[in-house]
Amino acid sequence: MSGNNYNDGGWEPVTRLGRMVQEGEIDTMEDALNSGLPLKEPEIVDQLLPGLDDEVLDINMVQRMTDSGRRVKFRCVCAVGDRNGFVGYAEGRDDQVGSAIQKAIGIAKLNIIKVPRGSGSWEDRSDRPHSLTRQTTGKAGSVEVELIPAPEGLGLAASDTVRAVLELAGIENAWTKSHGNTRTTVNLAKATFNALENASQSRYPSARGQDEAEVADQ
Repeated sequence: MSGNNYNDGGWEPVTRLGRMVQEGEIDTMEDALNSGLPLKEPEIVDQLLPGLDDEVLDINMVQRMTDSGRRVKFRCVCAVGDRNGFVGYAEGRDDQVGSAIQKAIGIAKLNIIKVPRGSGSWEDRSDRPHSLTRQTTGKAGSVEVELIPAPEGLGLAASDTVRAVLELAGIENAWTKSHGNTRTTVNLAKATFNALENASQSRYPSARGQDEAEVADQ
């Protein structure tokens, strides 16, 4: 993934955002997400985040009956991230395991978000963005995951699935709580991602107040 060069004719963008990235008008993932344009090409993420890692969190065989008989597919749960603030999550299904994994990775790239990182614990005085900026929660099915900022040095007090998603996002220290049927990996991973997404969509009253004051002074 990291060795691809999409300006050598190997990638022909089909969206406005893709063309802007290829032409150099947008050169960071944050600018791409803030552009307001839909992210529909995984190659955009490959170019803007060349060091992206991916991790398969779960693979399950799914069976269903059709008129022609029983059909078997594989469901793959994947997360991707640069371990520096960007993370994505998705599920993919296909008749073959390898194809299901590739589908999930491709969709996860299109779902990528920017996670606000900082030092949100009252016990911490670090200036390094090693944890979350605030407490956040996410739900998926019966599972609810709560993420709480922690001081530097604590590490990730989390289950393996939650830890994997947080590590891909670049979160090094956090307390976590989970409720519901946490043995269901797909819901546990999705709830963790939803919690990070909720944090990324938060608006801070202090920031709004500061902006209003700046406008008033002008």
